[in-house]
Amino acid sequence: MSVSLHQQVRVGAYVAKQTLMGRDKYPLVLFLEPLFRCNLACPGCGKIDYPAPILNKRLSVQECLDAVDECGAPVVAIPGGEPLIHKEIGEIVEGIVARKKFVSLCTNALLLEKKLDLFKPSPFLFFSVHLDGLAEEHDHAVDQKGTFKIAVKAIKAAQDKGFNVNVNATIFDNMTAKQVADYLDFATDLGVGISISPGYAYERAEDKEHFLSREKTKNLFRDIFKIGKDRGRKWNLSHSSLFLNFLAGNEEYMCTPWGSPTRNVFGWQKPCYLLGEGYVSTFKELMETTEWEKYGTGKYEKCSNCMAHCGYEPTAAMDAVKNPFKMFKIPNMFKIKTEGPMAPEIDLSNARPAEDMHDALVENEMEKIKREKEEAKAGKTTLIDKNKEYAA
Repeated sequence: MSVSLHQQVRVGAYVAKQTLMGRDKYPLVLFLEPLFRCNLACPGCGKIDYPAPILNKRLSVQECLDAVDECGAPVVAIPGGEPLIHKEIGEIVEGIVARKKFVSLCTNALLLEKKLDLFKPSPFLFFSVHLDGLAEEHDHAVDQKGTFKIAVKAIKAAQDKGFNVNVNATIFDNMTAKQVADYLDFATDLGVGISISPGYAYERAEDKEHFLSREKTKNLFRDIFKIGKDRGRKWNLSHSSLFLNFLAGNEEYMCTPWGSPTRNVFGWQKPCYLLGEGYVSTFKELMETTEWEKYGTGKYEKCSNCMAHCGYEPTAAMDAVKNPFKMFKIPNMFKIKTEGPMAPEIDLSNARPAEDMHDALVENEMEKIKREKEEAKAGKTTLIDKNKEYAA
């Protein structure tokens, strides 16, 4: 896999330490969303349909670094929104790197080339560029022509300046196995690592028709891996072989939602990055008060088709530590089974019905913003002035 040996060793040691200490719930990757605002409006995204006052909110540098310290995960992913819109994103990344945490700065790359001078190359930093296929597929996925060309140009500019670059692709059912394989060929030849995951079925996404079911996901990835084997290509996939084996239907994994906790402008999000059903003020409260047993495939309707990396890559990582023989048995993609029976599917018949919480959560946040404005007018706080500054 394309993850550096340095990162593999540090993260592996972290997981082993947690296991030896008898901890069954611990974070692996912190998803840190300093803002929701984005300069694209992708049809498959369910994270940008907020009122303007919420889209204008920003986490401060100190709030971001406090979240990193509070959580303690060895890897920090910074999605959004578009993080490069944040005026202090350079300081945020610098502070996290100084803590020797691996930082994955997720970006659509429209601003990347312009903003490269805000960052310094480091073995702890890589840019994760959103690239959903080759030119036609990617520009369609983000609903804006020319974005693929801009992203590839920015990737090459970042590489020329010594930065590590990864690309991340969200796969929907309107892509064929050959299209995905061609994309993986291209990205590997570009010299970048590749993260790939089936899209999560956001209930508020504009395009609800092209999310993959679990059955379609497994068959698609089996076909993709078959093509890779036939071509003899060693793709630079930034995933454990056990997670890829899961995508091909050969592992009966359950989601590990606490493996990728999320901190955003609302607070610490329950229960995971993809599913916002409540917020608390501290990481400790998130871990201790979330009813984890109520979430996951087979437990909750909204989780029925999820096979996303943020929930299942932590499961695969923990499985690798507990069962190291599996890693020797399946060291790479070429050992993944693409024929024959799949692992048993999880029974969905007893999953509790989905609950609609979005509107209530947004209403609560809008009320909070209203109170902050009133306090600011009364001279009790300067928070609203800071938010205007961040939004500028």
